Amino acid sequence: MRAVRMTAPGVLELTEVPTPQPGPGEVLLRVGAVGACHSDLHILDAAAGTFPTPMTLGHEIAGTVETPGPGVDGWSPGDRAAVYGIIGCGRCRACLRGEENRCRVVPLGGIGLSRDGGLAEYVVVPASRLLHVGDLDPTQAAPLTDAGLTPYHAVELARPRLRPGTTCVVIGIGGLGHMALQILVATTAVRIVAVDTSVAALDLAGRLGAHHVVQAGPDAVDKIRELVGPPPDGADVVLDFVGAQPTLDTARQVVATGGQLLLVGLAGGTLPVRPVADEPPTVPLETSVVVPFWGTRAELQEVIALGRAGRLHADVQTFPLAEAPEAYEALRRGDIHGRAVIVP
Repeated sequence: MRAVRMTAPGVLELTEVPTPQPGPGEVLLRVGAVGACHSDLHILDAAAGTFPTPMTLGHEIAGTVETPGPGVDGWSPGDRAAVYGIIGCGRCRACLRGEENRCRVVPLGGIGLSRDGGLAEYVVVPASRLLHVGDLDPTQAAPLTDAGLTPYHAVELARPRLRPGTTCVVIGIGGLGHMALQILVATTAVRIVAVDTSVAALDLAGRLGAHHVVQAGPDAVDKIRELVGPPPDGADVVLDFVGAQPTLDTARQVVATGGQLLLVGLAGGTLPVRPVADEPPTVPLETSVVVPFWGTRAELQEVIALGRAGRLHADVQTFPLAEAPEAYEALRRGDIHGRAVIVP
């Protein structure tokens, strides 16, 4: 079968490999679609030895069951499924609570992370990682498993502050941010302020239900402050889906005293935290900062339910498997709107 593999750090190649066979408790999945995630770029850019090579990338997967392995119940050939990509140790306190995204033994274990992923015609996954998606198109089901799940988890973490009448600032209306807007619209009654450098992204944000849009730039903080009021007031929740220094600086300057910052993006910025009494603090008093990671299987089930109900729709650009390396280069350049999805 064909597979797109990281053959060495930074090297992504279309290759021919044997079709894998499912072992006990596993399922052979015919891949229908795979989302291209910025996390894959971090894997490609990591130092040698950080991730196994050669390895097939792709952790955002949907497809059709081809062959259930020995001992697998509940799955039959032809069933449509989405893949929950995390594989924790299954033994630590977090995993036993169903919070495998907080595993204390295997922090980055999973499909396309520590074992072969879905950028191929077929992939073998543990049956426990599969969730039914019904008649959802694979190009929609695949992004739900990360681009949908990660912002859903972040919103769940902020849920106590997302009360009717509060304000949430969403920074970065890309692959995850445009899903976050829909999740907020579908599950809360908050006022939403969308922030991005791109006029097209802000137009999309407006169509998806953002109440206000602000173009990122030198005067972005002032424009947001006109909407949320001066300190100590401000945004009750700020979701940063970029994580670059300018966006982190914006986030900390517009959040309210007692608010919450959720830092989802991985663009390498630094958030200074310096409690002081004689000058404005770097982060307002009583503000909490959370770094969400992916989400739980239970949350993915809820995300899929939103998708099947028509409340959550990924804006996708599709690419054939042979063009996966080009898709990742476009992602690196910032040329992808919404989510890039590879269709084998």
